[in-house]
Amino acid sequence: MTYCCAIKVNEGLVFAGDTRTSAGVDDVRTYNKVHVLEFPGDRIFVLLSAGNLATTQAVLAQIRRDLEEPVVPMSLRLARYMYDAAEYIGKLSVNAQNTITPPAQLSSVDLRTTFILGGQIQGEEPSIYMIYPEGNCIASSPETPFLQIGEHKYGKPILDRVIGPNLSLEDAARCALVSIDSTLRSNISVGPPLDLAIVPKDALAVSHKLRLDLDTPFFARLRESWGRQLAASFGNLPKFDWESPPAQGSLLGDRPPGS
Repeated sequence: MTYCCAIKVNEGLVFAGDTRTSAGVDDVRTYNKVHVLEFPGDRIFVLLSAGNLATTQAVLAQIRRDLEEPVVPMSLRLARYMYDAAEYIGKLSVNAQNTITPPAQLSSVDLRTTFILGGQIQGEEPSIYMIYPEGNCIASSPETPFLQIGEHKYGKPILDRVIGPNLSLEDAARCALVSIDSTLRSNISVGPPLDLAIVPKDALAVSHKLRLDLDTPFFARLRESWGRQLAASFGNLPKFDWESPPAQGSLLGDRPPGS
């Protein structure tokens, strides 16, 4: 399985994802799930994937083939709007699922893949889209300025509480990493190394792209600091009424003064 998230704030976009594709007892495999396609000065796309690896690779291969062909009806280079690009990838995904024929003994294999496409085309606002296996897509909204795919339930609470339009790109990136760290602790199917990409508004390029492992100094400090401060905050939660210290003089019971 996997966990990827994309965040939209006023300053731009943040993308993060793990790399684990298999998590058996003695069989752990990794694969890049954050794919960057840059067209300097014109457009930038970041594609996140969760689901069948064969379908994902087929879609990526077709994207690259269409970019190399001089005459094609559609490609990421030709898309006028981000929505058009999301629909194009949805069609590639459906076609890949219909084309891949697993062996008879693997006929029950799930070929579905879910994507998140984010980025910006010159003249348009940055945006992020969830592309479902059926080929349809939805955009993020002001009420939910982030999208998740894969094992998203463990990392959603921190995003719900922190992410807002006025958050800085750096804070959004830290929140994305904490969200993934929360998932790492609860689900063995999500694992390091992690990929992080930051796309500032109107830059039409990735400003920072990082690969982080558990022992990468910055990520190790982030995990330790988050865990420590979370524990400290828990210790400062309001107490139950019966935990309150006794009022002054209560050791004397309810007897009136002088009795």
